Amino acid sequence: MARLLELEGLRRHYGSITALDDLSFSVAAGQVVGFLGPNGAGKTTTMRAIFGLTDLEAGTVKWDGAVVGQAERRRFGYMPEERGLYPGMHVGEQLEYLGRLHAMSATSARGAAETWLERLGIAERIGDKVETLSHGNQQRVQLAAALVHGPELIILDEPLAGLDPTGIDDIGDVLTEQARAGRCVIFSSHQLDQVEDLCESVTIIDHGRLVVSGRVDELATSGPRRLVVRVEGDRDATWAKGLDGVTISEVNGGEARLVLGDGVDSDSVLAAATAKGRLTEFVLQRRRLSEVFREALV
Repeated sequence: MARLLELEGLRRHYGSITALDDLSFSVAAGQVVGFLGPNGAGKTTTMRAIFGLTDLEAGTVKWDGAVVGQAERRRFGYMPEERGLYPGMHVGEQLEYLGRLHAMSATSARGAAETWLERLGIAERIGDKVETLSHGNQQRVQLAAALVHGPELIILDEPLAGLDPTGIDDIGDVLTEQARAGRCVIFSSHQLDQVEDLCESVTIIDHGRLVVSGRVDELATSGPRRLVVRVEGDRDATWAKGLDGVTISEVNGGEARLVLGDGVDSDSVLAAATAKGRLTEFVLQRRRLSEVFREALV
């Protein structure tokens, strides 16, 4: 049976601000899970609570059925959004030091550091100071720091922020590999296209409460029918405005994403579109994660 992270009834206030409001959800190992929400939703507070960095007013965090304590947290890996590295310390020395803090021998920690730097494409920077690295390479070192001790649970706060497409692909590949190896991988991001590509499941919170949780494929096919329609020469999709039972979800360069209400016949939409011009696109479409996200916050 896969290991399981369970959050039960987490509560936390900062003065009059409610950061976590009876938050409960669970995440099974063996998959990459996107942890989503608008700014101020409580994502970072949740992550910090898992690692004991934020005191809870109520609730419990469990890993593999046991309430999380210091022994369990030694088997976790955390990549904070803010830099958690020592800028003046050499990359290899720093990773070895962090491995030793997780009870690794000097030899094992050094070997793991070299392995991860090689895997992340920055082995040649092992003797450089962190402060001399580019933003993308600092992100890679930060990820290596979270993984150097071979954690069972990996939690990453905005690991894709500021990365170029190659960096996103490289880190995404590592996260997928870790999940396939049976580890539990959770990361937050505002880059929903990347989340949709990388994640099997997502959990969305708002104002410290769970609003949506499920597999990406199931969320994409749930809800009302959706059409993507493009009429040549109509970049604003004016042809679709005012159609009974049809909601315009998004218009991008003339491509209109439409949500069809109950009882709306797609043939009637087709007729309305062709009456206004040459039709260049007309397909039933899955719901994008960005749409799931926006609808969850209504």
